[in-house]
Amino acid sequence: MKPSWKLLVAASLVTACEARSNGTSAPPDVALVTPDAAPDTAPDALVDAPADASIDAPTDASIDAPADASVDAPADVTAPRDAALDATPDAPTDASVDSTSDARVTTLRVRYAPREGSLAVRGSLAPLDWMRGQPFRRVRDDTWEWTSPAPTAAFEWKPLLDDTTWSRGVNYRALPGVVTEVFPHFLGDAGEFSRAVPEFMSTVLNNRRGLWVYLPPGYRENTAARYPVVYLHDGQNLFDPRAAFGGVTWQADRAMNDGVVAGTIREAILVGVENTAARIAEYTPTVDATYGGGNGDAYLRMLVTEVKPYIDRTYRTLPDRANTAIVGSSLGGLISAYAGVRLADTFGLVGALSPSTWWNNRVILDEVATTPRRTSRPLRVYVDSGNAGTSNDGVDDTRMLAAAYRAAGYVEGTTLRYVVQEGAQHSEAYWAMRLPGALAFLLGGQQP
Repeated sequence: MKPSWKLLVAASLVTACEARSNGTSAPPDVALVTPDAAPDTAPDALVDAPADASIDAPTDASIDAPADASVDAPADVTAPRDAALDATPDAPTDASVDSTSDARVTTLRVRYAPREGSLAVRGSLAPLDWMRGQPFRRVRDDTWEWTSPAPTAAFEWKPLLDDTTWSRGVNYRALPGVVTEVFPHFLGDAGEFSRAVPEFMSTVLNNRRGLWVYLPPGYRENTAARYPVVYLHDGQNLFDPRAAFGGVTWQADRAMNDGVVAGTIREAILVGVENTAARIAEYTPTVDATYGGGNGDAYLRMLVTEVKPYIDRTYRTLPDRANTAIVGSSLGGLISAYAGVRLADTFGLVGALSPSTWWNNRVILDEVATTPRRTSRPLRVYVDSGNAGTSNDGVDDTRMLAAAYRAAGYVEGTTLRYVVQEGAQHSEAYWAMRLPGALAFLLGGQQP
């Protein structure tokens, strides 16, 4: 009997997937892979994208106060915030507000070390202004405070080094009578990435792989700060075209750098975990009758018991689940969604870009349906797809995945964000476009 066209196309997809897992990549000067090559997505009938679907991208904000001058900072700029994100009780923050403090005194606390010299503050409400700073008092090596009983309303403010160099990013905001604590940086807008561990040995999987690490702009400068961590699969595709599949990266460093400057994404450490020749097996939670796989639990055990402890020992991290995300695309999106079901006590933030929802008769839908019965569940989930190319980027299946999260109690815009990018296909080029929106939703923006 002649095989169906679906099986023929799906078989070709697995072949492409195996090429990806074996490290096949074009040199940087080779033309980009055509976006409609969809290695990890089974074909579906063409369907229309929802009329209101759109790409979530960081707002086009800029640094409120220039970092290299002592000119006025604009008093009428509102730092970008997402009210829905702020409403989430467990949302991570890079600054804190103590609402139990003495209502008669407003305290601005800056955590910054080490640094010779002084810190000053300027702001939008008397006794502060944008023309001349008032000095912070150094209460510890890495802690500076400014206090005043005067403010009676919310106001914007910004610290400066030696009253000349503004902190980077958007203005901070403070409420009267509370303590606001921030961890700023002053000297640059770009983070750094490297293949920090060329051969990370896993005893769980008995294999080796590289680990890529991105450190945010303030990491080297402000040693008082600790950071959330985002674990991403297919780590060789994130930063460097020379290592990426087809020479096309997610531009993850650019997404973070731009988001930090705009105030739409918190500073965070990114950890790119490379795939291996066993990619299909490691990124799938169950055995598929046609394609095999099913070693996803062991792969996740490696992340939880080997990779994460190493990262937490080596870098200044915030290790709790509210500050730990797991993100991937295609089969990487599938295993991320599965991790959110089975390991939500470790991964409180889940991002699934163009996930392979079709795997093993859509088994991930059954997994997500068990979420309400579990003692722990992800705090936020981001799901997306395109709607074009040979497979339509699995948009119909992914729509069902988003519906499964809603049925499990997730609320669109607060604990769930579902995005369909019109005309997007199954490739790194489109995941790079959507990554800023995913990180902004999962991590939140500069707080407060």
